[in-house]
Amino acid sequence: MANTGPIVILTGAGISRESGLHTFRDSDGIWAQHRIEDVATPEAFARNPRAVHTFYNTRRRQLVTGNIRPNAAHEALARLERAWPEPVLLVTQNIDDLHEKAGSRALIHMHGELRKARCAHCGHVQVEDGDLGVEQPCPVCTRTGGMRPHVVWFGEMPLGMDEIAEAIDRCTLFVSIGTSGNVYPAAGFVQEARYRARAHTVELNLEPSAGESLFAEKIYGPATQVVPAFVERLLTQRL
Repeated sequence: MANTGPIVILTGAGISRESGLHTFRDSDGIWAQHRIEDVATPEAFARNPRAVHTFYNTRRRQLVTGNIRPNAAHEALARLERAWPEPVLLVTQNIDDLHEKAGSRALIHMHGELRKARCAHCGHVQVEDGDLGVEQPCPVCTRTGGMRPHVVWFGEMPLGMDEIAEAIDRCTLFVSIGTSGNVYPAAGFVQEARYRARAHTVELNLEPSAGESLFAEKIYGPATQVVPAFVERLLTQRL
């Protein structure tokens, strides 16, 4: 497969698993331990904000103070961005910052970022590495009770959708890495790339996703193995 055009890459929790972060939908994943309705919806925050803060504070502390580092898959994608002659847009469903730590710069966090907080009253967004609480005032509007994780909860609109749609329309290669294929709208990106942009579509995953039949090419195995090998193949074929 020779390709030198724009690339869109979608990543999910599977790419961060080998860095020590739990995925969501595995049998031992995050949603096996917590009910979505209790910690990841606007209604949950309105009903019991302390429980929601506890859930995200624990995850944020793991990311900030734990031994969580980018792995070879993150690093390979950053290398591709630097070396590719056309734009490479990385769209991630992950709220961790491992892509940034690996060096990726053209990046959209469509589900938000764990190391940021947002005021539900005025919309102010800030970097946040500490615990959030109900009593914490917004530094802009000064109101309390509204500082929340800057993450997209179930029932909310993902971020950057217009920019993502424009990039998919222009891409000649669409790659999905470490995703379950169960969460929309991200699960529908492959259809847009394949049928609207006529892009070559590739799935790199530990196992087939729910949408594997939509991909023209499929490579399965650990992300730290299949992603660097795929990037090396892309760059070698271009050269």
